[in-house]
Amino acid sequence: MSISHVSVIGGGLMGTGIALVIAEANKKVQLIEVSQERIDSCLFSMKKTLERKVSKGKLSEEEMNAALQRIDFKTSMDSISESDLVIEAVPENLDIKKAVFAKIDKFANEKAILASNTSGLSIAAIGSATKRPENVIGLHYFYPVPVMELVEVTPSIVTSQSTIERSYHFVESIFKKPVKCKDYPGFLVNRLLIPMVNEAIYCVMEGTKPEDVDAAMKLGANHRMGPITLADFVGLDVLLATMEGLYEGFSDSKYRPCPLLKKLVESGNYGKKTGRGFYQYNEDGSKGKSVV
Repeated sequence: MSISHVSVIGGGLMGTGIALVIAEANKKVQLIEVSQERIDSCLFSMKKTLERKVSKGKLSEEEMNAALQRIDFKTSMDSISESDLVIEAVPENLDIKKAVFAKIDKFANEKAILASNTSGLSIAAIGSATKRPENVIGLHYFYPVPVMELVEVTPSIVTSQSTIERSYHFVESIFKKPVKCKDYPGFLVNRLLIPMVNEAIYCVMEGTKPEDVDAAMKLGANHRMGPITLADFVGLDVLLATMEGLYEGFSDSKYRPCPLLKKLVESGNYGKKTGRGFYQYNEDGSKGKSVV
C-alpha cells in the first residue's frame, strides 16, 4: 500500500522541513499547528527555503508554487483520517509525545502508519499510548531536513513487518536514505555522536578555546563542522535533554552531561537559536567569536 497523503504534527524547524521535503516529492501533506500565527510562521519559513533554491537554480518558480500548493495547513487533527502516514514532530519529551500519540490514535485511520520524529526516545513507550503499537515506528530526520539525506527508521519490538517495509519505501520515495536502528536510547547517530560532543565540551571546560576544538576535528578528522559549533546549531537545551536520556537509559558514565553544558542551559544560552551559546551569533545568524 503506497503512501500518498501525509500529516505532520508540529511546525517547528523539524516539522516544517519534513512537510516541505514531502511536498517537493510530489505528495500531499498537511501540517498541523496550534494557531494561525504559528501556521503563518511555518509558511514564511517554507517560502524562504524554496526561494533560496530558486535563486540558486535548483528549482523553478513553477516547481516552487506546485510544492506549496501540495501543502495544507490545519489547527485541528480532525482531518488526519485521510492520511496514510502521520508524523509527530513535537518537542523531545516523552510525556508530550505520548499525549500527542493518544490524540493521533483517535483520529487516524486504522491502516495509517503512526511515526515519531524522536531523536532517541523509546518507540515502544510512545507506541504504548495507542491501541495499535504495531503501526508505530520512529522516522528520525536530521536538521536541516531539506539538506540531510539520512532518516533513522526505528521499529519497536512490536512494530509489524508491514509497517517497517512501508516506512522504508516511503523514505526512499521522498529521496532520503533509510537506515534501520534498534529501539535503544539515541538510536545510532546520537549514540555515537553525543559522547564525542560531550567530550569536546569537557575540553572547553578545561580551558581549550572552542575555535581550537572545532578546528582540530575539522582538520584532523575531516568533519564538515566542529563539535562545539554543532552543539550550538543543535541547541544546547536539546543536546542536554538527549544526553540525559542516554545517561538514564544506559546508566553509563560516558553519557553523563558535562557541567559546563548544564550551566549554559541554566543561563538560557542555548546556542544559535538564542543568539549565544559557546559562540555569539549576529542578527543574520552568522557566527561570531566564542564567548565561553
